[in-house]
Amino acid sequence: MSNLIHLLSDTLANQIAAGEVVQRPASVVKELMENAVDAASSEVKLIIKDAGKTLIQVIDDGLGMSETDARMSFERHATSKIKTADDLFNIHTMGFRGEALASIAAVAQVEMETCTAGSELGTRITIEGATVKSQMPVSAKKGTKISVKNLFFNVPARRNFLKSNPVESKHIIDEFQRVALARPDIAFSLYQNNSETYQLPPAKLSHRIVHLLGKACQAQLVPCQEETDLLKIKGYIGKPTYAKKTRGEQFFFVNQRFIKSNYMHHAVKSAFEGLLPEEAFPFYVLFIDIAPSHVDVNVHPTKTEIKFDEERVVYSMLEATVKQALAAHQLTPSIDFDQNANFNPLDFKEQSLRKQQGGTTEKDYTQFRSPAIQQSKDWERLFEGLGASKKEQERPLLDTEQPTTLTLPSIANQPPSSQEESISEAPTTPKVQLHKKYILTQVKSGILLIDQQAAHERIFYEKYLQSLENKSGASQQLLFPYTIELNPADFNLIKDCEKEICALGFVFESFGKNTIVVSGYPAEIVGTEPQGLLEGLIEQFKWNKEQLSLATNENLARSLAKRSCIRHGQKLSSTEMDAVVDQLFACTNANYAPDGRKVFVVLTLERLGEIFKG
Repeated sequence: MSNLIHLLSDTLANQIAAGEVVQRPASVVKELMENAVDAASSEVKLIIKDAGKTLIQVIDDGLGMSETDARMSFERHATSKIKTADDLFNIHTMGFRGEALASIAAVAQVEMETCTAGSELGTRITIEGATVKSQMPVSAKKGTKISVKNLFFNVPARRNFLKSNPVESKHIIDEFQRVALARPDIAFSLYQNNSETYQLPPAKLSHRIVHLLGKACQAQLVPCQEETDLLKIKGYIGKPTYAKKTRGEQFFFVNQRFIKSNYMHHAVKSAFEGLLPEEAFPFYVLFIDIAPSHVDVNVHPTKTEIKFDEERVVYSMLEATVKQALAAHQLTPSIDFDQNANFNPLDFKEQSLRKQQGGTTEKDYTQFRSPAIQQSKDWERLFEGLGASKKEQERPLLDTEQPTTLTLPSIANQPPSSQEESISEAPTTPKVQLHKKYILTQVKSGILLIDQQAAHERIFYEKYLQSLENKSGASQQLLFPYTIELNPADFNLIKDCEKEICALGFVFESFGKNTIVVSGYPAEIVGTEPQGLLEGLIEQFKWNKEQLSLATNENLARSLAKRSCIRHGQKLSSTEMDAVVDQLFACTNANYAPDGRKVFVVLTLERLGEIFKG
């Protein structure tokens, strides 16, 4: 029998290693920018073409490399950052594995120019598919310039799995933002297809946040700081009123390294308990400085996952620090579960004063209401029979803990109720609004109860979907156009979907860097500020994209319907109720909202009789 086991070739071994490190163009951006930061650079430039598929170039003014170091840097497990096993537990740099350049060179055409301070000549190395094509002396500035061309040119199957340019660009911007936030003392710039996206001078952290994420962040920043013998926490959190329904503006850095940690995220979310709706995510940029001996950063090839040796302690300290920052800025009101949990603290004080004066007002606060909020009046029932606190139940499990399986009944598993029926046409009997949430009317078989928000969402959804298919959305022109400054990711999203958004009835045009001017919006939407409507559309679109697999038209129709429909708590006149009911039963599917929620139920005369018989 012949031998079956053999050693892999260096080329194939590097391609396998590349599968762990280089998953998409953004992976290359991350590794190259981290190397530039580790090289003591004061300025780093990132140049992208074709969402990184054609070119990724990183230019720095760091230490540079000698001729020998430049050649060695492309060997597997070659690094200047660790020499002994003990060094693994005392890592202060971003990169240390010694796999990045070898992995990148295995799946791309790479050219590197580098020169050290005081050297007359630098070195240029050209590598293609892990094979060195040339190495020669060259006149170069101090620092390093690495160009990665035609990523996955020799692994076409991997290249075919890359997403569209807008998606890959979004991932690149994410990685750029993380590195730029980690080191606000370094100047960074980003150019995409010869267009400047970012030009970031060295600055304080607060200024770097605003430069990266937009001026809208400036009003929400709350400083957060604490120092103990074990660790130091510093950074900024966002005011509860600015919480969003989508992830993406949550940044953790441990020893200036960006990390992902659901456990630490839960600590911050717990500190906001009672201030946010259930599905909202608070903004934060938080830095944890801790002795490297207390952290294992060698958990995952991409180095975004880490382990603390005292995770519970770090969790508790992080939660307490965020709570302290909220309290110090009077952002922790006494909680009233009948109120909107996303009110500004001033609203709480105003309502409390009115209660003390004995006045009951009918002032409508729906203008402050977040569309994501759906409150539960029966919140106490959630805690019946539960011995542990809510926080202890929700806290993510550590590796040493065993999960407890809890099975809950699902309405999806219940048989359909005989009390419900399909209504073929709109009832013509008088209608009554119930608790500003439901429309109640008589039908032949009993009582029809309609959820006004779900009904209007269904109406708008079908209308917007038809507008997108026919490219025929009607617009109402604004007397004074709105100028809206967006962050680069949202601006790119708007531009990528410009035709579809205009088909919905929006009218806008670019006005400088990351800025648009809105001069019209969908004609059927009344009483909504165009800027808030468009920004809400973007947020809902991103949330849908994270949670659901939807075509662009479907996503946009759902998103705008969700953000522009009549909401719970909105009082309707008889004419408005008639219009909602008439339009609902003109829909192709009146039974369900776009996300599957029931729009109406029918209580039959038989069922009502059973109720009163007891």
